Amino acid sequence: MPGNTFGKVLRLSTFGESHGPAIGGILDGFPAGLELDLEAVQAQLDRRKPGQSRLSSQRKESDSLQILSGVFEGKSTGTPIGLLIPNDDSRSKDYDHLKDNYRPSHADRTYSQKYGHRDYRGGGRSSARETAVRVAAGALAMQIIPEVKIRAYVSAVGPHQMDAALIPDLEQIDANDVRCPDPKTAETFEAAILAARKVGDSLGGIITCHIEGLPPGLGEPVFDKLPAELAKAMMSINAVKGFEIGEGFKAATMTGSEHNDTYDEAGNRKTNHAGGVEGGLSTGEDLIFRVAFKPVATLMRDQQGLNEDGETVNIKGKGRHDPCVVPRAVPIVEAMAALVIADYYLLNRTSKIEL
Repeated sequence: MPGNTFGKVLRLSTFGESHGPAIGGILDGFPAGLELDLEAVQAQLDRRKPGQSRLSSQRKESDSLQILSGVFEGKSTGTPIGLLIPNDDSRSKDYDHLKDNYRPSHADRTYSQKYGHRDYRGGGRSSARETAVRVAAGALAMQIIPEVKIRAYVSAVGPHQMDAALIPDLEQIDANDVRCPDPKTAETFEAAILAARKVGDSLGGIITCHIEGLPPGLGEPVFDKLPAELAKAMMSINAVKGFEIGEGFKAATMTGSEHNDTYDEAGNRKTNHAGGVEGGLSTGEDLIFRVAFKPVATLMRDQQGLNEDGETVNIKGKGRHDPCVVPRAVPIVEAMAALVIADYYLLNRTSKIEL
């Protein structure tokens, strides 16, 4: 199974399964001599971990990060940083009924078709449990680019959305369990998630991300455009089905005179319809993108699935699962964005671009 490494200069390789003894990773290419705030890394992990509220899976994991290498006396050494997070609360028996059965809209069947052998406990490698390592690595990457602020929040849950005209107070993202910066909308989101959980169903949602403090020129033309790399990063996250930057799909309904970001006499852009990128490079404006997550595939109600013999079977809803992933996915989106931005920064260290 290749495809477990992300990045060019700053490279993260992850390993482990949902119900194995641990998950972990190697963060290579990290610069030497940086004073690291490991409490900030753990704080990001705490935002992602399960069991933190009634809106999430009740699996109880401390997600306590162990640094195995690459850090000495609080500073990075320049060698690969080894990351390890033990799995403390796996209940593999909850998945015994999936040994020979495939859940609808899950990776169960495709993994079997590709590899012929799979770890059915909690989805194995396809589980979002793997993203905890990404969050740890992303929190470290943020410390390479301290001038850049990366903040994501929940802007939609199911059919409910924040008012597009609302200017969000990004300091209020963690003021509620949904991680929506508008209190009234957060109440609507929470009620919708709890209602879905009550009937054993699930909901999708949208996470919006704001990146402030980028210099103009980050990214590479043609195949390695900044938005292309961000799209790849976001689409690699479990349950993500869509990515858009700036006006996104709405741009297709606009005229050029409506969408173009024209300039004032001082040379500043009057608008930011492009979302902070032009020609695949950062403009220096705030970079704004949105990520769409599908509803969780595993439901706490019976569904029609398939067994290894190709027969339809009844799949019982068992285990501990999020009724909606977006509240816990906020730090994952931030982490993947940080890995992309830090990677481009390191790639351009010899250029005139400075943060």
